[in-house]
Amino acid sequence: MRLVQVTIPAGKRETVLDVLDEQGIDYVVTDETSGREYTAVAYFPLPTNAVEPILEELREVGLDRQAYTVVLSAETVVSEKFDRLKEEYEEENGESGDRIARQELVARAEELASALPTYVVMTVVSAVIATAGLLLNSPATVVGSMVIAPLIGPAMTAAVGSVVDDADLFRRGVVLQVLGVVLSIVAATAFAIFVQAANLVPPGLDPLGLTEVEERLSPNFLSLVVAIGAGVAGAFSLMTGINAALVGVMIAVALIPPAATVGIGIAYGIPALAVGSSVLVAVNVLSINLAALLVLWYSGYRPEHFFRRDRARVATLKRVGVLVVAIALLSVFLGGVTYDSYQTATTEQDIRQSVNTELEDPAYESYQLVELEVETTSEYVLFQQADSVVVTVGVPPDAPRPGLADAIERRLATEHGLDIDVQVLYFEVERS
Repeated sequence: MRLVQVTIPAGKRETVLDVLDEQGIDYVVTDETSGREYTAVAYFPLPTNAVEPILEELREVGLDRQAYTVVLSAETVVSEKFDRLKEEYEEENGESGDRIARQELVARAEELASALPTYVVMTVVSAVIATAGLLLNSPATVVGSMVIAPLIGPAMTAAVGSVVDDADLFRRGVVLQVLGVVLSIVAATAFAIFVQAANLVPPGLDPLGLTEVEERLSPNFLSLVVAIGAGVAGAFSLMTGINAALVGVMIAVALIPPAATVGIGIAYGIPALAVGSSVLVAVNVLSINLAALLVLWYSGYRPEHFFRRDRARVATLKRVGVLVVAIALLSVFLGGVTYDSYQTATTEQDIRQSVNTELEDPAYESYQLVELEVETTSEYVLFQQADSVVVTVGVPPDAPRPGLADAIERRLATEHGLDIDVQVLYFEVERS
């Protein structure tokens, strides 16, 4: 619910009040005594989704744009007229009434786009905390970095600026997004270099051995789901007027940890980590913007001036096209990584099956598989190929060693066409 306050120009008082009467709106009018060209101020409650059409109708009958209009959130309205008006708009629009007016949407988008100094500080701090969390392998710390990241504002600002044909708002959103990503990567790189130089992490630490870092090494198609979901949630939180803080965390999930991972890859000189995470950041940024843009346009937000709507439609379609093409190109990479991950998992499964089958031979009756590790080598930066396998088996102290490595290697070549070196480690087990 909203409480609307409008100033009425001289000579338009009766016209404006006639519109409110025709719509069945409760209102209160007070005289305006400041000596300017306005004669009265009208106050009236409206359902949230009625604000935009009512204000447009008032504009059409002479409520000029120089007069100020204030829209406030109302906690409770007790009025039979209001209840009927609310039911009428819900029936006409087929929606719950949570959709805010275009004017509110623009105001909320501008509010979410933080002042530059605040945005820079919060982005750098969140990136540093995320980097520390990744190097500590601490999920809780990584989540904490997302809470303070101010990245929802620029994404939503760019989408809103596009659908309402506000070039300044659109440019501000795009610039802040690019700045945020660059700042995050630079801050993460500088912090990762510092912790190495200051010996704040164990010497010889391998970031690829950390679970939190490894998760962002090889992005796949599921990354698109996360980013698109974040964009949709961000747009809905914006246009329904609900608190965007929690949705902002979801958007930060898709951006801050991957950007911090890029910095770690650069600082530790691991090209595969830097490239993989960079692709993940790019895909997430583009997907969030695409999802938010489509949701806002589909929800019916358009420029206030009728003659600017065609221009906004063309500009939005062009931007959607650019985003779709860019995502499609990056998706080729994601598809390759996804297929490579599938092939690697399938190869490991085939190896495990062959090893288990070989150990079922009566000659290895006393053998017990303890551990199987498939070692891979990188091809084309991120793509992996099985290179060797290390099989650890438990055997009694007096058990024979009948050439298990050669037998497994032959079976892999015969059954699966795999040319892989096999190493068998014997672990003596004595039972009482």
